[in-house]
Amino acid sequence: MERVRMRGFRRTVKVEDALRAFRRALPDKRLETEIIPVRVALNRVLAENVTADRDIPPFDRAAMDGFAVRAEDTFGASQTNPVILKVVGESKVGATPEVEVRDGEAVEIMTGAPMPRGADAVVMVEYTNKLDGGGIEILHPVAPLENVSRRGEDIKRGETVLRRGTILKPQDLGILASLGRVKVEVYKRPRVAIISTGDELVEPGVRVELGKVVDVNRVILSAMVEELGGVPIDIGIVRDDPDEIEKAIRRGLEEADLVIVTGGTSVGRADMVPEVIDSIGKPGMVVHGVSMRPGTPTGLAILDGKPVFSLSGYPVAAMMGFNIFVKPVISWMLGASSLPAPTVRARLTRRVASPPGVLSLVRVKIRKVGGVYMAEPIRSTGSGVISSMTRANGLLVIPEESEGVEAGEEVEVILLRPVGEV
Repeated sequence: MERVRMRGFRRTVKVEDALRAFRRALPDKRLETEIIPVRVALNRVLAENVTADRDIPPFDRAAMDGFAVRAEDTFGASQTNPVILKVVGESKVGATPEVEVRDGEAVEIMTGAPMPRGADAVVMVEYTNKLDGGGIEILHPVAPLENVSRRGEDIKRGETVLRRGTILKPQDLGILASLGRVKVEVYKRPRVAIISTGDELVEPGVRVELGKVVDVNRVILSAMVEELGGVPIDIGIVRDDPDEIEKAIRRGLEEADLVIVTGGTSVGRADMVPEVIDSIGKPGMVVHGVSMRPGTPTGLAILDGKPVFSLSGYPVAAMMGFNIFVKPVISWMLGASSLPAPTVRARLTRRVASPPGVLSLVRVKIRKVGGVYMAEPIRSTGSGVISSMTRANGLLVIPEESEGVEAGEEVEVILLRPVGEV
C-alpha cells in the first residue's frame, strides 16, 4: 500500500500525485445498478451499452412537403419548360401508402410520410403548380433520393447508440424512446455522508454567540453532491472529541458509499480527524497535505474499502477540495464519462502571484469589455470568505510550476456559472 502522509505539512504532495496515489489505493469497485423508467432517467449514469434493435427511421420517408416522383421523370424540368405529371394519390404521416408511382405519375406527400413504391425522390411543393384535372407541373428537376430520408439514416439496426458511462441527457432519453425502451439500467445514486467537526460550529438559524460560527459546509457540500446526482446523508455537527468523531465516521461508513469530513484536518491541537481515521482501520490516510491553495490540509483515506475525504473546515477550501478530489472519485465510482468543465479565454486585469510548487486556485470575475473577455481577480480571497465564491464566476488554475500570471496575459478560466450572472 502506497501511503503519502506529510505530518505538519513540512512537505506536501502535488495534486496530480495525490490523485494518482489515491486512485491506485482504491478498490476497483463500482456502484450497484438499478433499472428505472426512461422518463425519470435524466442525468443518471447509464450502466449498459444500448444497441439498436431496429432502423430509425424504419422506412424511407419524405424530408419535405411536396410530391413523390420518379426522379428520371423530372429531368429537364424548368419554369419555362415544366414537366407535367399525373397525381394518383397521397401519402400521409402514420399511414401506409396504397398507391404505386409509375412512369409519368406523382403522389402528394407530407413531411415524414412513407415513400410510396416506385418513387425515389420528392419535389418540394414550392417547385410545383397544380393543374385542373389532377395534374401538376414540375418546375425543377430532382436527383434520385433528393428530399428523402432513408431507412436507417438516423440509426441503423445493430448500432451501439449509447455507451455505458454516458450521463443521460434529454436527447439520450429521446433515443431510448425511439427504440421503444421504457426502462433503462443505470448506476445507483452515490450516497455521500457529510460530517462537520468543530466545537465552534452551530446550526443555521441558531443565535450565534461570540466565538461561534454557523456551519455552512454541510449545506454547500450537500448541494454539490446533489448537483452531481448523488444523495447527501447529513450526519450533523460533531464536537472536537475523538470518540464522537469516530462514531460519526463509522455511522457514515455504514450508511453511505463515501464519507466527507470537514474541519479538524490541519496540524493544530484540535485537528484530530486524520489520527481518528487511522485508528479506525487500514489503510486509513493515504494522502494528507496537498500542494494546493486553498485546500492544503486536504486528506484522502480509505476505510472498509470506501473513500473518506478529510476537507478543510473553511468553506472555500472545502469547495475546492470537493471539486478537485471528491468529484472525480464519484465520477469514477459511477463509471461516468467526465465532462470537461466549460472554459473561456480571458485577459487578466492585474498580476496574480503564486508560490512555486503550489497549485493555486484563483477566484475571478469574467466580464466582456469591447468584445474581449477580461478576468478580474477577486480581492477578498481567504479560505473562509464564502462571499468570494458568489462574487466570482470563474476559477483560474495556476499550475505548480508557475510563479504567477502577469496582467494582460491571456488565460483559460473555468466557468463556475455563465458569464453575466454575477
